[in-house]
Amino acid sequence: MAKLTLISFPTCPYVQRAIIALKEKHVDFDVVYIDLANKPDWFLAISPLGKVPVLKVEQDDGREGIIFESAVILEYLEETAPGAKLHPADPLERAQHRAWMEFGSQVLADIWKLSVAGSEADLDAAEKALYAKFARLENTVVGPFFAGEKFSNVDAVFGPAFRQIDAIESVTPTGLLDAFPKLNQWRQALRERESVRTAVPSNFVDLYLERLRNNGAAVLKKAA
Repeated sequence: MAKLTLISFPTCPYVQRAIIALKEKHVDFDVVYIDLANKPDWFLAISPLGKVPVLKVEQDDGREGIIFESAVILEYLEETAPGAKLHPADPLERAQHRAWMEFGSQVLADIWKLSVAGSEADLDAAEKALYAKFARLENTVVGPFFAGEKFSNVDAVFGPAFRQIDAIESVTPTGLLDAFPKLNQWRQALRERESVRTAVPSNFVDLYLERLRNNGAAVLKKAA
């Protein structure tokens, strides 16, 4: 197996996806954290989009490669890493899982809008968008994980999203999942999964809430 180095930022949910997949496959890897507000030149030289995650691959034959974008990293790991497969074997089911992974990215985008909403109007719009997506998910999730007993890449995508909601709800209720019992069960199963629990630094909640406070997040004002 090649030497893998993941370039990361402590609160980035997209990085967490890659870490979860690596841990599920029991693959050794190194993590290098950077400050996205002060990106080092060496990082900008290897990251075409200037974003994390970036996976540096050093192969046994001396070849090196850089992979960027979390979805692409997950596909590379699925194709090359040993351990349990995180995609279904059936082509139709696999394609559906990939589609729901993209849906998860849209959920994360709405959570980001929630986290930066500075006004009640913007916060209300973000909450409504999330509620609509959660309503659709409630009718799709099998439980305890997305497609049943087997953990998949869809779970790796949604674990970081639910973690952000958990962090907010550590200081103020959101009510976002109150009407969705299946999602709450899924959320709990992901929260207890070792790969998901250990995909972030121990001070993740403090770092995430500090980021929201710096953004003047209206959702946190409920706790004031």
